[in-house]
Amino acid sequence: MTPRERVVAIREGAVSLRCLVEGRGAPVVFFHSFEGLRAWPEFLERLARRFTVYAPLHPGTQGSDGLETLDEPLDLALAYDEWLGALGLGSASLVGHFFGGMVAAELAALCPGRARGLVLLSPMGLWLDEAPLPDVASLPPADLQPLLWKNPASASARAWAPPPADEEAKVAMQIERIERLAAMGKFVWPLPDRGLKKRLHRISAPTLLLWGDADRLNPLAYGEEFVRRIKGAELRLVAGGHMFPYESAEATAGSILDFLAPLAA
Repeated sequence: MTPRERVVAIREGAVSLRCLVEGRGAPVVFFHSFEGLRAWPEFLERLARRFTVYAPLHPGTQGSDGLETLDEPLDLALAYDEWLGALGLGSASLVGHFFGGMVAAELAALCPGRARGLVLLSPMGLWLDEAPLPDVASLPPADLQPLLWKNPASASARAWAPPPADEEAKVAMQIERIERLAAMGKFVWPLPDRGLKKRLHRISAPTLLLWGDADRLNPLAYGEEFVRRIKGAELRLVAGGHMFPYESAEATAGSILDFLAPLAA
């Protein structure tokens, strides 16, 4: 599938969000993580066979603007609430990976009516002293890759970040990476605990948490803590590391479809 592109401005043009859209059916919104959204991942392609998938690019990344007007995760979540309204979507199923999982959880907590269902893929947003998270925005790629992938030498890991064709492409890739990490890092520095734990009890949507069985970046203890704080939430393991949605696309999409399909009926 080749997704179509939409650019939607809110707040009288102060924030402009670029979004990839594909599929037919009830709406699902996918919020990406620090790695950005490259091409159209297989697990989203599989979801788009059953749902209309909207994948916005966070402000300050990949063509979305308005980062300077947003100061904290609450600002970002409320901007997405307004964006959904501008799209004419009263509610949607929300899916998010790591940083995007934090955004999805914040939106579901602040605006419960927006979320028909909530699927959090190894989300961030909490802090446990006994299981500290590395600062992904500051780690060099060579140190980050072993934390992201169950097997950094796998085909999926190699396909995710192919080497640049020439020096100009290498420089452009480095600049884009710095801008992308800085944009999202703004909302989680110095620690990702920005008060989400005080709001998780407000989530009323059916909630599923998926976690890689070999996630070396985000310990499973955080999944257990999210389940403890979100009423009725369920936690399932999927084969793979932190990037399990890309390493185990079929299993990830299958779990999401099984969970969300009854909610869209």
